[in-house]
Amino acid sequence: MTDDERAAIELERDELKDFVTSLTGDDIKTGNWFSKLLSHALGSYTQKVDAAYFQERYQGVPADAIVEQRIKMAARYAALEGGISAGAYTTAVVATLGSAGGASPITLPAAGISMLVDVAYIARLQLHLAYDIAVLYRVEIDIDDPDDLWKLIRVAFTIRGAQAVNEGVIKVVPTLVRPIVKTFYSKGVLNAARGLPVVGKFLLQRNVIKIGIPIVGVPLSVALNYYSTMIAGKHARAVFRNDARIDETATSAVARTSHPSSLLWVAWMMVLADGKITDDESLFMRRLVEQLHDQHDISDEEFANVINLDVEDVWRRLDAEAGDVSDLIDVAVKTAEVDGTVHKLESAVIEELCERYGLRQS
Repeated sequence: MTDDERAAIELERDELKDFVTSLTGDDIKTGNWFSKLLSHALGSYTQKVDAAYFQERYQGVPADAIVEQRIKMAARYAALEGGISAGAYTTAVVATLGSAGGASPITLPAAGISMLVDVAYIARLQLHLAYDIAVLYRVEIDIDDPDDLWKLIRVAFTIRGAQAVNEGVIKVVPTLVRPIVKTFYSKGVLNAARGLPVVGKFLLQRNVIKIGIPIVGVPLSVALNYYSTMIAGKHARAVFRNDARIDETATSAVARTSHPSSLLWVAWMMVLADGKITDDESLFMRRLVEQLHDQHDISDEEFANVINLDVEDVWRRLDAEAGDVSDLIDVAVKTAEVDGTVHKLESAVIEELCERYGLRQS
């Protein structure tokens, strides 16, 4: 650790120590500390960090390269902070936190303060990292929008159970440490509703594993801080890069179409073809609607209000279109492929499109 790195970490820890000591016992017990941390962590940060912020610092560098560097840097700082914090950990801290109560600012031993500062530091670091990655991939996150905020939280802390582990991100962890990291992610798996206090309790419970074996507390804390941040960063990259891919596909499809009034109907017919709607398909439809408004000033109220799609009505719309409708077949293919798998029922609709209008599938 360099002197500059230690100074930067200690400065942040001192700031967070002031935040932690302002909390009440009830904040800790109920998990409300996390709601307060969100305001503390995201308010001014999201006003400062935008696309221009990164363009100024990494001019001409592709997003993927910047994201990789941000992940590595965040993981390194997480590990260094873990080493500083862990020396004060004791098993008594768990009982102290569990019994804390009341509406006055908390009074804890140094070890308890150190643990809470560690949890707050890593939580803020991973929130900032996830937000940075979203910005770099031009994925808009409005922290005042509950859906956007929850997505950021879910991504930053890999909250969907063992999702990051199952998607292969766990491969970044050395084999010897992997069982501990898997245990870290399996403890108190959060599939709960969007209650921020629930997230706060979840994060505190998950971090207790660092204290369980005092003899290896420091190296364990370093390893867990490092790899949990590395996993969170790679998970955020997978999620937001995929969002950017879908947005790019929708933007291109709308830009190339000569039949904007029929585009949504064809895409929706494809989405419904296999009887299920994936998250990627939902996002794709949302982006198509936005791009049609932005590029063609089209807002289709009839489409917005449709409940049961009449496929024959879609065919009638296409029959009424003038000229070559190959652009709409291209939209159908893109819709089928957007979630990575093309179902046989989706393929059947594409084949019918080609047969009806005397075109070949590209």
